[in-house]
Amino acid sequence: MKKILNLSLMVVAIGVLATGCKKALLKEDLQYTTPSEVFNDSTLAIRNINYLYTANQPSWFGSTGGAIGSGGGMCDEFYSDNAFVKGTLTIENVGDIGTSVSTSNNYGKIRTINATIAGLNASTLPQSTKNRYIAQALFWRAFRYFDLVRLYGGVPMVTTPLPAIGSAAKTGDLLPRNTTTECFKQIQSDLDSCIKFLPSIWTGNDYGRITSGAAAAFLGRVLLTYASPQFNPSNDQTRWQAAYAANSKAVQILSGAGYMLYPSYDGLWFVKGTSNTEAVMVTEYNDKTDDQGSDPNTYDNATRPSYLGTKGGSNQPTWDIVKSYPMLDGLAPGSSTKYNYSDQTFFDNRDPRFNMTIAYNGCNWPLLGNTSYRLWTYFYSTNTAGTKNKSTEPSSPSGTGFYLRKAIDPNVSLDNTQNIATDWIEIRYAEVLLNQAECAAEIGNLGTAQEAYTNLIAIRKRAGIEAGSDGLYGLQAGMNHDQMITAIMNERKIELAFEGKRYWDLRRRKLLESTLNGIKRTGVTIALNNTGTSSDYLTATRDADANTSLDSVYAKNFTVNIKTMDSYNLAIQSGDYFFGIPTAALQNNANLQQNNTWGGPFDPLK
Repeated sequence: MKKILNLSLMVVAIGVLATGCKKALLKEDLQYTTPSEVFNDSTLAIRNINYLYTANQPSWFGSTGGAIGSGGGMCDEFYSDNAFVKGTLTIENVGDIGTSVSTSNNYGKIRTINATIAGLNASTLPQSTKNRYIAQALFWRAFRYFDLVRLYGGVPMVTTPLPAIGSAAKTGDLLPRNTTTECFKQIQSDLDSCIKFLPSIWTGNDYGRITSGAAAAFLGRVLLTYASPQFNPSNDQTRWQAAYAANSKAVQILSGAGYMLYPSYDGLWFVKGTSNTEAVMVTEYNDKTDDQGSDPNTYDNATRPSYLGTKGGSNQPTWDIVKSYPMLDGLAPGSSTKYNYSDQTFFDNRDPRFNMTIAYNGCNWPLLGNTSYRLWTYFYSTNTAGTKNKSTEPSSPSGTGFYLRKAIDPNVSLDNTQNIATDWIEIRYAEVLLNQAECAAEIGNLGTAQEAYTNLIAIRKRAGIEAGSDGLYGLQAGMNHDQMITAIMNERKIELAFEGKRYWDLRRRKLLESTLNGIKRTGVTIALNNTGTSSDYLTATRDADANTSLDSVYAKNFTVNIKTMDSYNLAIQSGDYFFGIPTAALQNNANLQQNNTWGGPFDPLK
């Protein structure tokens, strides 16, 4: 993708349509194009808007391109050795604010967005066209500022292009931090404009643009965060009321436009366009034959077992997450009287989302068009004493004993694994329901006719959990506030597993320390019983035997051993709820103040 900059630093995206398709539409040289020439021309103006999509859309696991990424390795979903979980984080580790001059960082992107808004405001385009274009730019400005505020608290709010030349301009650009409250108000104002001026649905080549429903859903996420304990330790109920109203409005707009839970929990990732009733906000991807969308995504190729000829195996669920899935009746393992649980047969009678998300030894996992394929990840003895072992995986065996199968297209051939067109869904309708349920619980709407119960039941029903004689799908009747919040957080953990939401949920609820500190993340090693054959004696019969009864295969042949992944206890620092401002940023701008949680005077709660 090319970027053309004139003397005013106005960016024009060449060859970008909709959400970033690769068609080359512009042939003339725009090196010296002026803002008025760009934004008075609707074709050139929309290409600037399209560039904002390409530059700002989140990628897989919700990564926004900053220092945090998805946060999966910073909680209990994946194993990763990093400063966040070691408790050794410093102010230098999260450098998403003012550490360099670049069009690829948050403020560089915000400058481009502000320049686009300014150019559109000054243009001669019809007002209705300007409103629609500006609303999309405002969404990405709100998106960028929310990305900053949830990291640091209040940041300098820049809503117009700052002067770029001269010492006076440089001095004027050294802005202090706005309060956190002021930042959230600006984010809400931008999103309110989006909701007002954007359509509830886009079709054709415009599919994938931000809709009024997507803006409303994102505002619901923003205000949910602002109301949560990270930003609201005094539990100000007016914030929860505002978050509830925002999420209820999102549900209203989306449902009115035909959005709803897609019937298939695992199939929703493979339905593109308006037929996917759950995809509220998406980043589109293309394959090698489709020039619509952004570059082919790398998630699929990185996630499949590497021995299948990919560069995969990097996204491996922990045993901690695996064992947290409910049973088929919706009750926690060990709590169900209908379904017994054992670590030896951990896969039996689980919430159907388990088998749609987790790939484990012996499971049927259709891959590369083979609907009968079974995954085998066990180790076997290579000497009679059983002191030497080898994985049945030809190369790079799973470190945790598991693979992630969510959103892995079973019909893609090996030749196409590097050209997957599966879209990343940043906001699903299910998340909006969960957001509304949490806000409802916080303001006291706990009755079975209210959203807290109703929304959880809808999500569990879609998942395939049994209704039970009380029709509560495993939920406890008459839950109080604390019990309902726990139930909602557990539901988010399962429903949104491995979608880049877990770390941020724990962070905004200030549950990182109580959930993670003092534990070591775990995996499993599944060992073939040693019969002294010094070989993998199960190879010839394992598929047929598993087709008859995987339970029997495990009972006769395997031992499930729990292993510790971390060499230290996790130790999230209390200061991590608002990261420190890096030294480079403080040196670049003398008016920035450090957070009080890192020795400075700035209070991120104000």
